[in-house]
Amino acid sequence: MGPISTSWSFKKFFAIVFVAFATFSEFVAGYYRPSPWRYAHATFYGDETGSETMGGACGYGNLFNSGYGLDTAALSTTLFKDGYGCGQCFQIVCVNSKHCNYGRPSTVVTATNLCPPNWYQDSNNGGWCNPPRTHFDMAKPAFMKLAYWRAGIIPVAYRRVPCKRSGGMRFQFQGNSYWLLVFVMNVGGAGDIKSMAVKGSRTNWISMSHNWGASYQAFSSLYGQSLSFRITSYTTGETVYAWNAAPANWNAGMTYKSGANFR
Repeated sequence: MGPISTSWSFKKFFAIVFVAFATFSEFVAGYYRPSPWRYAHATFYGDETGSETMGGACGYGNLFNSGYGLDTAALSTTLFKDGYGCGQCFQIVCVNSKHCNYGRPSTVVTATNLCPPNWYQDSNNGGWCNPPRTHFDMAKPAFMKLAYWRAGIIPVAYRRVPCKRSGGMRFQFQGNSYWLLVFVMNVGGAGDIKSMAVKGSRTNWISMSHNWGASYQAFSSLYGQSLSFRITSYTTGETVYAWNAAPANWNAGMTYKSGANFR
């Protein structure tokens, strides 16, 4: 019996393992995974109806129509990041307080608003959202899942978690024939957006600038063209393409759904 060709066998085995590992790594990397736990504080605003939480600095408008409901929070400046924190999802649990609900249940909220600084109050006595504090001002129904509302403020543990969305991203259009403003909602995965570009059926890719919150704009005449979008996540840097997200007869004031989303 002749000697085994160890060189060929090893190279073949290594190639198979490398391809399998690369495929597995790419698969894992395609999903946003939870961050480590950190500590902060939480308060609430509004009442049980959540009417005061509608709108907000992210520009999601009616949060029921946008798919977020009342499991939402306004973020302190440190977390809001000039609007790049919009759409991120946080798992929050009450800790080290007699006001925590029995069993210390957790809840997941979406960032939909900014909790602005209050420089007239001390950061440890009313100015809860003053930088560099990490703070969540939650919709009251979401807060009540964690603690008795009369507590006012509670210490919490929190972590970023994947945003579990049903369906693809939604694009709400505003603007006019020379200015397209797009609010992006229902973003999965890390939930946030770093940059966007739009492509008309008769144009190349056009970079969009960050307007405010979760909105991006393009100063171009795009009427009469079907529109596709290229969206890059702020946290992961991953890019997703929403091809033909809006038909050629699109109009401002309308919301269009795509089949594309982050995981």
